[in-house]
Amino acid sequence: QVQLVESGGGEVQAGGSLRLSCAASRSMFVSMGWYRQAPGKQRELVARVFSDRSTNYADSVKGRFTISRDNAKNTVYLQMNSLKPEDTAVYYCAAVELGVWKYWGQGTQVTVSS
Repeated sequence: QVQLVESGGGEVQAGGSLRLSCAASRSMFVSMGWYRQAPGKQRELVARVFSDRSTNYADSVKGRFTISRDNAKNTVYLQMNSLKPEDTAVYYCAAVELGVWKYWGQGTQVTVSS
């Protein structure tokens, strides 16, 4: 059973920073990412990293968030800087297998106060 375990969420004031971590229970997947879901909104893809370390970002976080991976530790990170109240959401780590987002973490709450 594959497990993705997130950590690093919390509450921070606007303009602050947080770093999320996602530890996978097996060797790293070809593609992993971070989603988020705010109350009353659909889950959205925030950032994605591939095995060659190329990355994609949602327009709303470009220039503020950085996704990275450490294959030796089976861990993916999301460094979040210049946080805004609209970044408040539950953040989920996810992994792709056979072309679909198959594995999900339990989620970690990020709250940004103004």
